[in-house]
Amino acid sequence: MRRTAPEGHGPVRYGPHLPEDGLPVLPELGAALAAAATTADGEPVGGGTALREAACGYWQRRGLPVEPAGVAAGPGAPALLLALTAALGGDVLVPRPCAAWWAPYARLLGRPVFHVATPAECGGVPDPYALLETVRRVRDEGGDPRLLVLSVADDPTATVAPPDVLHACVEAAVEEGLHVVSDETWRDTVHAPHDSVQLSPAEMRPDRVTVVTDLAGALLPAGWPAAIARFPAGEDGTALHARVLDVLTAMGARVAGPIAAPAAYALTEPAPVTARLAAAVRLHARVAAAAHHAVVAAGAVSRPPQAGRHLYVDLDPLRPALTAHGVGDAQELEDFLAARLGMPAPGGHRFGDELGALRVRLSTGPLLGRTDGERAECLTSPTPLELPHVQRALIRLKSVFNDLRDDAQRWEPPR
Repeated sequence: MRRTAPEGHGPVRYGPHLPEDGLPVLPELGAALAAAATTADGEPVGGGTALREAACGYWQRRGLPVEPAGVAAGPGAPALLLALTAALGGDVLVPRPCAAWWAPYARLLGRPVFHVATPAECGGVPDPYALLETVRRVRDEGGDPRLLVLSVADDPTATVAPPDVLHACVEAAVEEGLHVVSDETWRDTVHAPHDSVQLSPAEMRPDRVTVVTDLAGALLPAGWPAAIARFPAGEDGTALHARVLDVLTAMGARVAGPIAAPAAYALTEPAPVTARLAAAVRLHARVAAAAHHAVVAAGAVSRPPQAGRHLYVDLDPLRPALTAHGVGDAQELEDFLAARLGMPAPGGHRFGDELGALRVRLSTGPLLGRTDGERAECLTSPTPLELPHVQRALIRLKSVFNDLRDDAQRWEPPR
């Protein structure tokens, strides 16, 4: 397979960001930031007392009790994952596909990364049998697998792993001596939380799981980098926490002082924050469902989005039409769709899928409008899909995919 990654398409500097919500900053968060902006004091490595205590309350409300000494904060989940990878050592296993930022941080440390197939029901969590086979193969080849990174509410697939699938995977990982890092950035963005059971691996094996949550997933704007990590209790967890703080210190990876204040405020989940989050989740769920209907009606394949602000689409059924347009791999598909949709459409190769697979992640944020006023209107409208600017964006999406469907039908060989 020829590669089409010219300069400007690199996997690290040009990798996709987290799917943003596209909404104006919540006024109460802005006020907390403004109040802290006059303070010159910085946060200590791992976060100050107020931030860590707020994180403890956040996890306590989710059935994951922890003491402040078992929490660390950093300037975004990537910094925390880098520190965890460095502290744990060994080779890293991730599902295929996985969040675009997981693998580069392991490779930056010179650690091999092995992708493991996911079950048919969901992404984010490896199939347990595939996981066991991958661990066996890696060890037979002289490798040293020690760390599994997974996500129950997943980027990029927007699925939520069923508890039985998650339990089998976590048990297989622990049986093989792996430490599990659970990326729970999207756990608070599940579209129908009352219709599904979402568990954390830390509830299943609290002694072998570290939880990482990037607050940009649900609580903070993407441009305000802050994330928290919850470590296991006990000697091993304490030792891991200390090693992670050493790495964060060496990197100078501190949460910016002014950002710590709105982060701590958001983690206490006051009424303005929870109301905004609930409204944003409802909005993105509606838009994601409409986008999913459009791409599936055109013949593409996509699991129904269950969480987050995105969906993952396989356009292989439309390959004949894409081939006619000169699109033969995920990088070319990324360029093709980004130009026609007028929005980012990162290819599946960014998320660990094969370059030859015609998959993309589409985000819902760009479909909400181009100005803060249009996006704010989406939040307050009882029928956001009927707003003119949202309709235009969805019509453009449908048109692009319907054109590909029609082209594919023309290129389909006669039976």
